[in-house]
Amino acid sequence: MAIGNTSSSSSSCCSRFWSSALRSKRLVSPAEKTARDNSGRGLSRRLGVFDLILLGIGASIGAGIFVVTGTVARDAGPGVTISFIIAGASCVINALCYAELASRFPAVVGGAYLYTYTAFNELTAFLVFSQLMLDYHIGAASIARSLANYIVSFLGIFPVFKDNIPAWIGHGQNIGGVLSINILAPILLMLLTLVLCLGVKESSAVNSFMTVTKVIIVIIVICAGAFEVDVSNWSPFVPNGMRSVFTGATVVFFAYVGFDAVANSAEESKKPQRDLPIGIIGSLLVCIALYIGVCLVITGMVPYNLLGEDAPLADAFKSKGLKFVSVLISIGAIAGLTTALLVGLYVQSRLYLGLGRDGLLPAIFAKVHPKRHTPLYSQIWVGCVASILAGLLNVKILSHILSVGTLTGYSVVSACVVVLRWKDRTNSQVSSAKRLEGIIFLITVALSGFAAGLLFHYQVSFIFVIAAIVVAIGASLALHFRQVYGDSVGFSCPGVPIVPSICIFFNMFLFGQLHREAWFRFVILSIVMVGVYATYGQYHADPSADENIIYHEAPVESPR
Repeated sequence: MAIGNTSSSSSSCCSRFWSSALRSKRLVSPAEKTARDNSGRGLSRRLGVFDLILLGIGASIGAGIFVVTGTVARDAGPGVTISFIIAGASCVINALCYAELASRFPAVVGGAYLYTYTAFNELTAFLVFSQLMLDYHIGAASIARSLANYIVSFLGIFPVFKDNIPAWIGHGQNIGGVLSINILAPILLMLLTLVLCLGVKESSAVNSFMTVTKVIIVIIVICAGAFEVDVSNWSPFVPNGMRSVFTGATVVFFAYVGFDAVANSAEESKKPQRDLPIGIIGSLLVCIALYIGVCLVITGMVPYNLLGEDAPLADAFKSKGLKFVSVLISIGAIAGLTTALLVGLYVQSRLYLGLGRDGLLPAIFAKVHPKRHTPLYSQIWVGCVASILAGLLNVKILSHILSVGTLTGYSVVSACVVVLRWKDRTNSQVSSAKRLEGIIFLITVALSGFAAGLLFHYQVSFIFVIAAIVVAIGASLALHFRQVYGDSVGFSCPGVPIVPSICIFFNMFLFGQLHREAWFRFVILSIVMVGVYATYGQYHADPSADENIIYHEAPVESPR
């Protein structure tokens, strides 16, 4: 009898777990929109289209534009320009997917997490959030330490500070392999957290000023370097073959990461349906143009095989007697890291706000300051986590497990575009069998991309890579011909389902290029977060709770 009760209880727990895990948010119509936006409990809509573009640029361009361009050029030669074009094109089609979904869900925070919750289910959305958040936490700590390092190095140009600043203040004092004391990094994080707590108007003003400063410096660097270009340095343009160019593209792809931050500002955008797609795609196009300009200048000024390793762009200008440009580069790097850190902390707090509203995290994360209209507790939390990591740990040893969340989020967002189009024809759910069939095809595309990346990484015969590509093409065609697709409300991603399938394939191809520690991190974190969901999330989450914001399609804005 006891055995029977135990078996029945176990079956009941499993049944409850799966019923909770597989529930999703309802995509309601504009007619069902509530008056929450005017209740005073939401965030303040203060961001215009220019603010959104600067937000995306601020998140994407850090100090890397002055470093990664040169380091990749050491392998790819002048062909690094092609690497940035390939990576930029890949990011553009990812941005098209983000833009469509951002125009469908303009009123609330959540980004990739929200899209996944609506298109797939609660557990998948929670796992996407966890992968993204670990990237954000480690990334913020890493950027803060880099910023502290750059500030201390910049102060070194003044005699009073040169060689007089202890390592534990800015550069980091290592204690063993894991611990590393850094005092300045947590201070910088707390200052930026304070700015974000004051309100989106204040934080947007800081980001706009720093981003404009950074862009102006990059343009000055490009213009100054253009007069020192020797076109003979561009020949041969691809000295080490196209493999080095494609390998370079997989590296520089992450230099563009950040445009997705715009999607998380939906609840603070003045005209989200119109401005979010412009902000996402516009910021990315500006970044592509700046990166290409820097690539052409640096490879034209100095032969690619003579570029420095740590500060290639600054070294190139010093070799031409333009030391003042090196100082500008340091200022630009500080501005770039500041904006990347500011936007990173901003995005994290909005994601925590979304999960707090849905009950997947404690309700304290959902509280919004009544006057400042900022998620105060969420913002303080992410600032504290990043400060602890930046102040005490050598985060460089964790760099190998970064980018997993970004690639996971991009892939799932692309899949969401496809899945949500299935629902559009009649505004009703597709049949379970057709839905399962479509998801299997999407998984096939993802696994084919991962296999191709893995084979390319270990330099297996290219025939096997082509075989993986053929399988992905077959699955994409099956998605195209076996499913019925409707039109999207607002901005529409072209070529659905082919374009999203290309995104998924390339993102997972990059996933296969990561270190094996990154793959282990993905699996281990997923298992841990399933446990967290099983013990807390499934009992507290409620997608349709009255206190939660309503997720709705944007009403069509009347033309002026």
